[in-house]
Amino acid sequence: MSHALVLGGGGFIGGHLVRRLTGEGYQVTAVDTHLPEFSVSPAWRFLIGDLRDQKFCSGVFDRPYERVYQLAADMGGAGYIFTGTHDAAIMANSAQINLNVLRDAVKIPPGILFYASSACIYPPPHQYTDAIYEESTAYPAQPDSEYGWEKLFSERLYMAHARNAGLNVRIARLHNVYGPESAWTGGKEKAIAALCRKVITAAEGTEIEVWGDGQQTRSFLYIDECLDGLERLLLSDSMEPINIGSAEMVTIQQLAEMIIDISGRRLGIRNIDGPKGVDIRTSHNERIRRELKWSPSYPLRAGLEKTYTWIRQQIDVKQSGGDE
Repeated sequence: MSHALVLGGGGFIGGHLVRRLTGEGYQVTAVDTHLPEFSVSPAWRFLIGDLRDQKFCSGVFDRPYERVYQLAADMGGAGYIFTGTHDAAIMANSAQINLNVLRDAVKIPPGILFYASSACIYPPPHQYTDAIYEESTAYPAQPDSEYGWEKLFSERLYMAHARNAGLNVRIARLHNVYGPESAWTGGKEKAIAALCRKVITAAEGTEIEVWGDGQQTRSFLYIDECLDGLERLLLSDSMEPINIGSAEMVTIQQLAEMIIDISGRRLGIRNIDGPKGVDIRTSHNERIRRELKWSPSYPLRAGLEKTYTWIRQQIDVKQSGGDE
């Protein structure tokens, strides 16, 4: 039986990944500081601990793994990474995790070592006319947040270990992954989950708040397609960082209007000051079409309907006094 290690296996993407790998016959070790919040992990073993701790991290690498997925990071939505309040923790925590992981991966090299980077490594859009970010536009470097700087540094850290220590590395720059079982409250939720929550909990005939003027543009990748892309990447020979994201662009205002329409509720939108990130960013997908023979095609509306339904169920359960 093939062994896979999912670091960050208690998180949103990690939890879905553990489920898929288990279904494909992998014996999965999942690692996180907490169990998944919304479902029971099917992992063969789930290790609870802090990967910043060198001793704990070394204990995780106790056998050769065919695949290691490094998803563990200090992260969140715009309300967490763009306020500046958490910059030191975001950079120090994630960098320490990656330094520990690479130290131990060199000792027992996995078949493939995957690192989850982010679209936040790209510079502000004023440098480019369309802000559809092809991979090479990461340089000259100018991420718009310390989270982005840490991700860019860690990309280079993994590539350096590939060159100097012979690790078989894959790196994906993920673009706004969403879907059921993502955080929808608590301060670390991202745009889609936050807007779904606002629409569900707003009183009929009132307004929901949207940060900024709503004209900031993004693309969003449904979780199932994210996992499809990761599988194709790991089966490829592509060792340079590559975009995995949807090319279907939408403004945040349009996104909010779409969620309101899905809800069937009578609500307005009020734009307020708040952290909103860059004005425009979406995924350039020529390389994944060429190298992975694939690109995302799942419609945003279809993914929103599934995500909205799941968050509504969570809120209904919470309001009824049941277990989430």
